[in-house]
Amino acid sequence: QVQLVESGGGLVQAGGSLRLSCAASGRIVRPYAMGWFRQAPGKEREFVATSTYYAESVKGRFTISRDNAKNTVYLQMNSLKPGDTAVYYCAFRYGDPSTDAYDYWGQGTQVTVSS
Repeated sequence: QVQLVESGGGLVQAGGSLRLSCAASGRIVRPYAMGWFRQAPGKEREFVATSTYYAESVKGRFTISRDNAKNTVYLQMNSLKPGDTAVYYCAFRYGDPSTDAYDYWGQGTQVTVSS
């Protein structure tokens, strides 16, 4: 069992920045990977980033990083746009990074970008 605790969501103006954090605890066995997804109102959940891949919509603006000692993954979001407004989810999987198949999910944190 792995528990994911997310933080850092909130309201930000267009062009601003926000940093999300996701701390994993429990049965953390290497190799493992963590990634970020998001779901906008009325839309399906979509992949955002993992250690080896970024969605085209966020390339050049979002950066994922990882602190292995803390079992924590971060998502630095710059140049935010209203279209980035969504609930952001952290995900964990055993094995290699993936854009879809994950074993555990966080509760989600709201990111709202105003114009």
